[in-house]
Amino acid sequence: MPEASSSNDSSVLKPARQKRKKIALCKELSATLGGFSRVRLGHLPTPLEPMDRLSAHLGGPRIWIKRDDCTGLSSGGNKTRKLEYLMADALDKNATCVITQGATQSNHARQTAAAAAKLGLACHVLLEDRTGDADKQYNFNGNVLMDQLHGATLSKRPGGSDMNAEMATLADKLTAQDETPYIIVGGGSNPIGALGYVNCVRELVEQAEDIDVTFDYMVHATGSSGTQAGLVVGLAAIQSDISLLGIGVRAPKETQEKMVYDLAVRTAAHLGTGLEIDRDKVVANCDYVGPGYGKPTDGMRDAVKLLARLEGLLFDPVYSGKGLDGLINLVRAGHFGDAENIVFLHTGGSAALFGYPEIFGLPGYVD
Repeated sequence: MPEASSSNDSSVLKPARQKRKKIALCKELSATLGGFSRVRLGHLPTPLEPMDRLSAHLGGPRIWIKRDDCTGLSSGGNKTRKLEYLMADALDKNATCVITQGATQSNHARQTAAAAAKLGLACHVLLEDRTGDADKQYNFNGNVLMDQLHGATLSKRPGGSDMNAEMATLADKLTAQDETPYIIVGGGSNPIGALGYVNCVRELVEQAEDIDVTFDYMVHATGSSGTQAGLVVGLAAIQSDISLLGIGVRAPKETQEKMVYDLAVRTAAHLGTGLEIDRDKVVANCDYVGPGYGKPTDGMRDAVKLLARLEGLLFDPVYSGKGLDGLINLVRAGHFGDAENIVFLHTGGSAALFGYPEIFGLPGYVD
């Protein structure tokens, strides 16, 4: 008769120990983040859901989605997490207004305008014409419409402008008018804003532990680098073995990875725990940018339509749609090997769809 398994069997204890350690590290990270000023703007935690129809369609690993399109502030999006820390810093500095910048259909500008409205601050948005698109829908609908609904003042700059210098010039002008401006960098991508995605890692891992799911990969769109930098730091802080992959939407691979790594190092330093960042953990695939930032690709169009029809989910043409295109193609190519679970971070932005209504070739009424 075989002997009964010992309660000290390492095969039983190892997963339990790992789980306890992971939970303890998440609590430790939460306590560290609690030392930073934060104003609650988002509906957090955001949902974590399986995309089983997409998974079956692709025939690869089970794909999940972290719904940061559901953060709640002005139709949601990833910038809300960053703005919780940035706007708190603005209030700490007694700001009377905020200044930020982005491309014409900037999701970040929309969420910043909404956050400012919620907190009673004036908002000034500088929009850079990065595409040269003169279409009326692109220039006045979607995020641009919502910027103005939230009360932001808008002004345009030509593509290639030094937007940081433009914001500094406006700040000087407002200061001369007895305002106290607070500048928020494009995408909210600095060490303060990146804390929002350090915190997102903790939230995601705790959710996964609650439903007993282990993620092999996390995939997301990466642009101004703050989201990916925060995720890199968060994963390092909790010693996670989730492989992180950013799908680039604007810059070549070498440039994108350098931006992310540099910001991750500065974010880790800002966190103040002595955490070191491994350069090898910063990985971006920039094969899905297409003709340029904010410019549609066939793959993005197909991916957005596929998810709308398989999962009832909306993605934007600039960030999440191109990230999704990358995910789908990499699954089909077998890039993720024998991975069991992949999570895609949905960074939101569906409002931008209304700035690109013609690109999907939809038939309209059939009778």
